[in-house]
Amino acid sequence: MNKVYTKQVDKKHYEFAGYFHKFRWMSYWYQTKEIVSREDIKTCLDIGPGNQFLKKMLEMHRPDIEYKTLDIDEELKPDFIGSVTNIDLSDNSFDLVCAFQVLEHIEFKDFVPALKELKRVSKKYVFISLPHNVPSFDLEFKLPGLKRVSIAIKSPWGQKHVFKGQHYWEVGKLGYSAKKIRKIFADHFEIIADYVPHENQYHHFYILKVV
Repeated sequence: MNKVYTKQVDKKHYEFAGYFHKFRWMSYWYQTKEIVSREDIKTCLDIGPGNQFLKKMLEMHRPDIEYKTLDIDEELKPDFIGSVTNIDLSDNSFDLVCAFQVLEHIEFKDFVPALKELKRVSKKYVFISLPHNVPSFDLEFKLPGLKRVSIAIKSPWGQKHVFKGQHYWEVGKLGYSAKKIRKIFADHFEIIADYVPHENQYHHFYILKVV
């Protein structure tokens, strides 16, 4: 039986001063780009929407998408209250189900059950981002007349993860290598894209297709 999860942070956690740092802004850009660029997405379920900034972006750039939210925290006023490990919705309810920076908040033993729930509820796509926490080296430069060049190298070695009240695990930590996580995704979906934005080396995106 899956663990029963409760909220980890107060609503104030999502206020501007502490939550909206510039690297997170770039992750919102990538979230929006991935959704807006696919015209076959007409319905979207956002799990763990936080401050619902993505909703505001879609209202501006894809008002044709019916956007709904699911969260375990009633105070955030989601459309549906529930856990990612037990979504009380019918099969194939939405074209897209997304969980950005969510699955690290559940124990790793519940990772695959959660993926199965995301796949069950989705008709077409599942978009996920996870924290990828290893040392990285990144360089960006621009020369006159040439395109901007961005280089990033992430260490293949990670430290042991320590639970501090929010993240039970993170990509790159001991036992959770990027290769291992990708293999789990490949066992359940077709991987359309798998990348770490240069502007935010902490967030790893997985763009998945239901097959």
